[in-house]
Amino acid sequence: MQVKDCTIVLTGASGGIGSSLARVFALAGAQLILVGRHAAPLESLRAELPAQSLPHQIVVADLLTEQGREQVAHACRGLDIHMLVNNAGLSDFHLFENSDPATLNAMVNLNMVVPMLLTQRLLPQLRMQKRAAIINIGSAFGSIGYPGFSVYCASKFGLRGFSEALRRELIETGVRVLHVAPRATQTAMNSDQVVAMNRVLGNATDDPLAVAAFILQRIHNERWGSCVIGWPERLYAFINAILPALTDRTLRRQLPVIRHFLTPQSTMGESI
Repeated sequence: MQVKDCTIVLTGASGGIGSSLARVFALAGAQLILVGRHAAPLESLRAELPAQSLPHQIVVADLLTEQGREQVAHACRGLDIHMLVNNAGLSDFHLFENSDPATLNAMVNLNMVVPMLLTQRLLPQLRMQKRAAIINIGSAFGSIGYPGFSVYCASKFGLRGFSEALRRELIETGVRVLHVAPRATQTAMNSDQVVAMNRVLGNATDDPLAVAAFILQRIHNERWGSCVIGWPERLYAFINAILPALTDRTLRRQLPVIRHFLTPQSTMGESI
């Protein structure tokens, strides 16, 4: 599926992966509806993007609210919408027992429930197209439960399950579903503690532009379904699915390092 001349709704557009997706989509000739919480970074991003026949739109909205989701739906009314990219998200590195209830609620809602609600709103418009797609940006932690990220993992596991079921529901329509699960990425979503922990553990991190280019290539090649970005993370996800006890042993050896970087209070990052 080529994105040239497609209208794409992109949430979390001003974040690291979101802004990178905006750049690669625009360079490929797509018309964008950029959704985020703050006007200034969205305006700055739009100014960088190659101009299309019509200017890229900006929607400043809090997707955790019904009003915010209605703003997105309103911006899409009367348009041919070809793709929805659910990218907005929250991450939090902390001990679950010290989790702030408000943060927990916001994370589960933004990472899992909001993509469902936006998809439900825009699906009738997507189905009007001969070819359309829903792209859900998950995480490798949607396949591997990782200490310190219990709520984040739960929300991303849920998004992966939703994507899988929806893809099967829509298999006889022109709407395709792609769930992409990046590993650690060099964005502001990762706190200083997470960056330091990844360095000590030797965890690879990807440039967000490389992640965006991978996603675009996946769309162009029409390779739908679900994929984890990066090796050996793809292998770890497979092993965790069939031999979780082996993953238990591996992560238990990492626990002293993880605990060293954990703080009692939440360390939250956002891409909204």
